[in-house]
Parts: sequence; C-alpha cells; structure tokens
Amino acid sequence: MKIHSSFHSLAKTKNPIVTIGTFDGVHLGHLSILNRLKERVLERDGESVLLTFYPHPRMVLHPDDHNIELLSTPEEKAKKLDEAGIEHLMVYPFSTEFSRLSPFDYVRDLLVTGLHADTVIIGYDHRFGRNREGNHQTLVELSETFGFRVEEIPPHMIDDMNVSSTKIRQALHKGEIEEAAKYLGYNYTLSGTVSRGDGIGRTFGYPTANVVCDYEFKLIPANGVYAVRVYLGARKLDGVLSIGVRPTINSHNVRSVEVFILNFNEDIYGEKITLEFVKYIRPELKFGTIDELKHGIAQDIETATSFL
Repeated sequence: MKIHSSFHSLAKTKNPIVTIGTFDGVHLGHLSILNRLKERVLERDGESVLLTFYPHPRMVLHPDDHNIELLSTPEEKAKKLDEAGIEHLMVYPFSTEFSRLSPFDYVRDLLVTGLHADTVIIGYDHRFGRNREGNHQTLVELSETFGFRVEEIPPHMIDDMNVSSTKIRQALHKGEIEEAAKYLGYNYTLSGTVSRGDGIGRTFGYPTANVVCDYEFKLIPANGVYAVRVYLGARKLDGVLSIGVRPTINSHNVRSVEVFILNFNEDIYGEKITLEFVKYIRPELKFGTIDELKHGIAQDIETATSFL
C-alpha cells in the first residue's frame, strides 16, 4: 500500500474506487466496506483509495477534550489497511478551516478535483462537510453533477455484524479483551518504549519492563493482570502484563504498564516493544505483604503460561 500526503502523487491512479473515514481499529465492521471496495475495483478495473484524516477530527474540534482514546495509532491503522488489501491511503490534514467546508466544496475539492473518483463507497451512516451536513443523498445528487458513481453499504451488512468502535472500547475498559478481539478480528495490541522504572520488581525476583506508550491517544485497557505475547524486534516472547497503580508498593496512584517477560534476562531499556493481549487473568489487587505479592505473581505466571 502506498501512503499519500497530497493529491498530486495520486494523479495517475486508475479509476479510483474511494471510501472515506477514520477507520479507527480497522475492525470487522470496517472490513465489510473494504471488501465491497475491492469488489468494485475488480469490476471497474480500478485501484482502491481510502481517504482518512489526521489529526483525528475530535483533536481539532475539541482541543480541550483529553479523553480521546483510539484503538489504533496511525502506523497500526496503516498496517491493518495494507493487510486488508487497500492500494492507496490518502491522509488529508484535518483543520478547523477544513471542517467548515460545505458538502458541495468537500466533494468538489477532495473527491472530484483531488481524487478524480470513479466510485465512492460509504457506510449508511456516513456524514461529511460542515456540521456533518452531507449524507448519502447529498453524494447521490452531487454525483450527477460531477459524474462519479455512489454506493452505500446498507445497514444490515454492517449492523448484523454487531460491531462498532464504541463496543470495542467498552470491552477494553472492562478488561474483556477476548470480546474486543472478537469484534476487531485480531488481538488488541499496545506498543511503546521500555523506560527505567523504580526497579522494585527486580529486588524480589521479578524484574519488569516499564512500557511508556508511544501514542498518547491509544486506549490502555482496564487495570489488571494479563497474559500477553511480547514482540521485541523479530522475537516473540511470552509475558505477564500488569496495568495499574501497583497498590501494594505504590502510594502515588500513578498508572503504569509493566510486563514481566518469561525466561528472559536482558537489558532492553530504550527499545521498542509491542504487547499483544491474549487473556485477562485477574483484577489489580492490594496484597498485605511483599511475600503475598510474590506468591500472587508466581500464580499469575503459572496461569499465563497455561494460556500462552
């Protein structure tokens, strides 16, 4: 897949079959749209183009909203779209000025002048333009003016899958990672950089890697302990992940993401790491003593090993 930041590099695209949206998480509901896109590509002898926006519209329209939680980073989204078989990803800069474009100007400037769309495919609830005034009917009317095709994915094709980004977020907030994976079509992941923590785990035999997420808007699942796969460079390892405030040894109530990598003893400070959530083990607990904590960790390792 080619990633574009300007329409100029898309000028030679053949019969562009276009869809539009944020596609956060690229979940199974999104795939119903992408699969239709690819069907039309074959029928029209064209190329698939997905138009998305950066920054996320909420970041621009609601800059004081610090509760934005996304299911995928821009890099993760691009990777999933590539795996889904999309040929061109156009990342258009979202701004306050852009948000004020009328539906007519939006279609003329982006879909016609910018992308030279042959066909535009949207979900049944897609809205666009100033105050989200544009909809499927708007597109149909403008397609007659500008000469492109429009196709709407009907509600049953999306709704019958019972999938939405909201449902996935709700599942992750509850620690229901298997439910989230069912909707996503893959296990949820979290990536970051290994930073130096306080080293307390090492003092009682369980050194952990403190992971600082690289993308501040990425949703971090519920506090608790999880069995995870750990991707470090080309290596795939097993691990026990703890998300929370470490109530047994921490009085500062600061949330952290720490993973104990099984059968591993290397210095990986500063390295990139990806955590794939496999199984929720238990909620975060406050143990009475360090010995009880050590016993709890040993049980977590045993449980995680059985799943991994």
